[in-house]
Amino acid sequence: MANEFVMRSLDEVRFWSRIMKEHSLFLKLGFRCEDTHLINEANHFYRIFEAIEQRSHAFQQDADPSTIQRFNIEAHSAVSHIWAFKRKVLGLILTGQLPGSNNFPLLVDHVSREAFYFRNRLEELNQGKLEPLQDAIIDENVFFLKIMADHAKFIGHLLDPSERKLVEQAREFSHDFDQLLFQAQDLSSMRPQSQTQPLLGQFLDQNRVSVKSLRDFKQTARDLIEQCKIKSIIHPLLADHVFREANRFLEIIDMFEHTLTGSGQHIVLSH
Repeated sequence: MANEFVMRSLDEVRFWSRIMKEHSLFLKLGFRCEDTHLINEANHFYRIFEAIEQRSHAFQQDADPSTIQRFNIEAHSAVSHIWAFKRKVLGLILTGQLPGSNNFPLLVDHVSREAFYFRNRLEELNQGKLEPLQDAIIDENVFFLKIMADHAKFIGHLLDPSERKLVEQAREFSHDFDQLLFQAQDLSSMRPQSQTQPLLGQFLDQNRVSVKSLRDFKQTARDLIEQCKIKSIIHPLLADHVFREANRFLEIIDMFEHTLTGSGQHIVLSH
């Protein structure tokens, strides 16, 4: 269990600290030139999460669990602060105090939800908090389906309007994932009666098909953006960022399916 705690902790911190670092960059790029204080704050968070990411790769799987627990606490403190920063920025945008900035309110809310998720994950790892598999399947999918739906909307709005075919594809993905999210929320509200193995298995199968399709679309878009073959204002790093998050969701779905088709009694860390 100690080794599993170390492995799970390092996996989460390595993935999400990079995501938080990149959020700092994306927010900075969306601020106006005169927003120097916000730009400086974003740069500060970029350096913090870059250091956390680098340190996470220095640890090995046989690291002392108590050392990793302390490292998780440090990361938790950093992500709590960036979450507060993101919510502050959202408040400034929604009250008209950043006119002309290029950060969509939904994007700022989106990145703050991911920070909140990461913060909760660190708390639960350190506390050894476990959630029944059936609950974790629904909760993780509700979270990630919303993330995927948001991504499709962002891509559609950041592509040049003249890229009509790609814009239409992004809109179709947005609609598809909105529907999947509604289905997941319905399944959630029907708990515990809805938590049968056949229903959860079908739920995962259906989601995997759509996530794989979106992942492939993101990969194609990323490659075309890097090669300057399509017109957009999407930063190449943002294209890769959303691709990696889709891959992460697919890995989680595969992990759930493997566990669900086993004894069905395993428990996993909740979000």
